[in-house]
Amino acid sequence: MPWLQLKLDADRDNAEPLEDALLELGAAAVTMEDSADQPLYEPGLNERPVWNRTRVTGLFDAGTDMAVVVESLTRNYPAPLPPHRVEILEDKDWEREWMSHYQPIQCGQRLWICPSWREPVDPAAVNLKLDPGLAFGTGTHPTTFLCLQWLDSQNLDDTHVVDYGCGSGILGIAALLLGAKRVTAIDNDPQALIATRDNLQRNALSEDRLTCHLPDKADKDGKADIVVANILAGPLMELAPRLSAYLEPGGRLALSGILSEQAETLRNHYAQWFDQLSVVEKDDWCCISGIRNSTYTG
Repeated sequence: MPWLQLKLDADRDNAEPLEDALLELGAAAVTMEDSADQPLYEPGLNERPVWNRTRVTGLFDAGTDMAVVVESLTRNYPAPLPPHRVEILEDKDWEREWMSHYQPIQCGQRLWICPSWREPVDPAAVNLKLDPGLAFGTGTHPTTFLCLQWLDSQNLDDTHVVDYGCGSGILGIAALLLGAKRVTAIDNDPQALIATRDNLQRNALSEDRLTCHLPDKADKDGKADIVVANILAGPLMELAPRLSAYLEPGGRLALSGILSEQAETLRNHYAQWFDQLSVVEKDDWCCISGIRNSTYTG
């Protein structure tokens, strides 16, 4: 069954009032999307970020008289109605449409990330099969890509890796495929731990090689050789003592989820615990890596 869409080109001040008005007029759903290619980064606590120019779209049943909807919205909305249009949204196989957006991605020399429904590009490569259905981490975002590229460049043979903020488990599972002996996957979202276990099975890896924990249960797996954490700059600042404590001197660290302008502050903070800190950038995001030193014991 087709649907009808009412699209309005709003600004920051009227996007949310328009959302409320469309829902009151019977919209089955309302979405907001950037209409000016403006990135939004790391919102504050309880903050709902809205773009300066936002496209607000109300989805209505095909039988809806859209002339009546627009007339009612124009009459009752307290400000002039922004530019708008009505479109038909044709019925599609949305699952197939969604799946078509994910293609295999090469991350470094050896590693490929392959959607679970596609054949590997290079069967002889290290191929990680991933179901991105929960969108916790697919390799497409620069932060994940940079971490995967870093892992691909490391000798992981016989190592214990901590994947802090594991999401889909993509980093920890990549580490196993690249030679790690075992992985501790940590996340504060139980759904992420379920996704990690599912993706472990999808890659035919033994369950005793990866353990999943909530943060308050994570320390029982002992010291690690490598820690990877793809989160955000704010939490990474707060977690520095904990992430550092997982590693003995000589242990390796990779951090991502960091905007380029945040890199210097975070790098200086982690310099208390780590030497040889380096920064690699991709599309305004960066990955910071370093070696655990032996001089700081705090």
